[in-house]
Amino acid sequence: MSLILSLETSTLNCSVALHEKGQLISHELVSEEGSHSKALTLLIEKAMKTAGKKLIDLHAVAVSNGPGSYTGLRIGLATAKGICFALDKPLICLPTLQILASEVQTPEGCLLLPLLDARRMEVYAAVYDAQLREVMPQQAHILGDDSFQDYAPLIAFGNGAAKWQASCKHQSITFLDEPLCPDAAQMGHLAYEAYLNQRFENLVTKEPDYLKEYMGTKPTLKSL
Repeated sequence: MSLILSLETSTLNCSVALHEKGQLISHELVSEEGSHSKALTLLIEKAMKTAGKKLIDLHAVAVSNGPGSYTGLRIGLATAKGICFALDKPLICLPTLQILASEVQTPEGCLLLPLLDARRMEVYAAVYDAQLREVMPQQAHILGDDSFQDYAPLIAFGNGAAKWQASCKHQSITFLDEPLCPDAAQMGHLAYEAYLNQRFENLVTKEPDYLKEYMGTKPTLKSL
């Protein structure tokens, strides 16, 4: 038995899922600005109730650990840590872009290029093979006409793909039309594999993988 609660808060969406041996048994999602702080604990309660389970039944908690929204990632990790601390359960952290890549089926030999919007012409990007093995690690990347020319053939998707499609000169790339976002429902198999291999995180030292520094607005004299 392995009952794992998964939290995904890296984008506008806020989603929660419950998996047993990697199989989805409960899923909740809201898509609303600022929903992470307001809805995450409520979604957890609803997902557990729908599955007829209690938090004490959990074997682990998995969380999408970035890149993505700074606020969303902090809320997701803090919530996951809180549950793990309270119940003495292990914490599993999964790369956000690998979660996104797991939503796409691809033929053997074709590579996956999940792209998350990071404003202007910058994206968070990674490259995975059909088995979701990392070919290029997650990184912040400024898109150019010839980006990712070293990888082919590629399937590009995610909310950062559309803004590159018109100017892309990559000869071996396919863009998916679906507006895919990372979802906790897709975390089951990745979390279960991590659980079986005991790839657990330190609850004290683990931080979100932002990939770049937060660029907030500097306070003015009027706001001080």
